Amino acid sequence: MPRRVAYDPLLRQAPSVAEPVTVHLRLPPADSVIRWHRHAWGQLNFLRHGSIRVSVPGKMWIVPRYRAVWIPPGMEHEIVMLGRAEFHVVYVEPSTSPLPLDGCAVVEVGPLMRELVNALADDAVSQKRRRRMAMHLLVEEIREAPSLPLGLPLPAERRLRALCVAMMEDPGSENTLEAWAPIVGASPRTLARLFQTELQTGFGDWRRQLRLARAIDLIGRGVPLAEVAAEVGYANAPAFSTMFRNALGFPPSQLINR
Repeated sequence: MPRRVAYDPLLRQAPSVAEPVTVHLRLPPADSVIRWHRHAWGQLNFLRHGSIRVSVPGKMWIVPRYRAVWIPPGMEHEIVMLGRAEFHVVYVEPSTSPLPLDGCAVVEVGPLMRELVNALADDAVSQKRRRRMAMHLLVEEIREAPSLPLGLPLPAERRLRALCVAMMEDPGSENTLEAWAPIVGASPRTLARLFQTELQTGFGDWRRQLRLARAIDLIGRGVPLAEVAAEVGYANAPAFSTMFRNALGFPPSQLINR
């Protein structure tokens, strides 16, 4: 398990009615963490390199390239860097929000959206009228972006949460509930019941979703499929590909060289 170093971004230029979108580039240390916090504006996290893990109460996402996670105003959240990561944060003034104000969402990042974020972050659009037009176009691109059901539910119960956090740090672990039980201080039967009552799923299904999220992250980084399979607990690439296709309806090779 990597040692997490706290990272506190100093630049937090809030959006306003006059400037409804502000964009900032984050270059955090590898394996660092932005601790639980909240703010009055909406936030969209765009990956430029690597990947991050975004958590809110009750849910988690591993965010790879070509995806962005929306966090509405006032929602507490934590961001963990998975290795070295670079990402943009887009702050959005609530009155112009293109996404729901009462819940999170994952959207696909298209080429135009990516270029608009880069331009606004680097101040490439400096003329006020053009900059404001770019902001409004970015808001519309976010509004029209396809949403993706990639979230992983997280429990509130202390023992089950400890188990899920440990599994998030090691998605390829072959530990059974019997092996995890003494580590988190609950019997296998209790843990199985908690998965059903807290998360409405089973241990195996939750672990499969976690492995899928981690696999999408690794594929986005260009890791060969054989290495991805080993990292997420599969004996070989064909077995992993079969699981991937059955779960998502397309092979992992479809994500390569995007």
